[in-house]
Amino acid sequence: MRCGIGYDTHRLVEGRKLILGGIEIAAPRGLLGHSDGDVLTHAIADALLGAAGLGDLGQHFPDTDPRWKDSNSLKFLEVIRNLLSEKGFRILNIDSVVVLDEPKLAPHISRMEGTLAMALGMNPPALSVKAKNTEGAFGDPATVAAAHAVALLAAG
Repeated sequence: MRCGIGYDTHRLVEGRKLILGGIEIAAPRGLLGHSDGDVLTHAIADALLGAAGLGDLGQHFPDTDPRWKDSNSLKFLEVIRNLLSEKGFRILNIDSVVVLDEPKLAPHISRMEGTLAMALGMNPPALSVKAKNTEGAFGDPATVAAAHAVALLAAG
């Protein structure tokens, strides 16, 4: 078995959609990034790549490549799922945390889990998403979102 950890953060800005876990969530600000800025999907991608010893998100989907400009980050997970399969890995479990103060994510967790699990060919109970907030502990909570993820893979 192999374990990997992933982390991502992006600034929240006006004029962008808020995409988390592959779904659009109504909010006054969205995540700034070369792709859709989905910090949760990016953290999960890094955890999976790290567990398999296959580098990180930036190596596979560089922000200098115009193919990935404004890309739906679920595409990254689909590519990674196929890469893991080719290398003989099977995803056993993913656990993740999104850190965002507003909007509240609890009403969206189930849909995020289902969307992410579908992109990875998993059953939702093996993929969990939790939401936390900073309660303003790190400055203006309306300016940033982060996500952490851990992935467990079986080899062979």
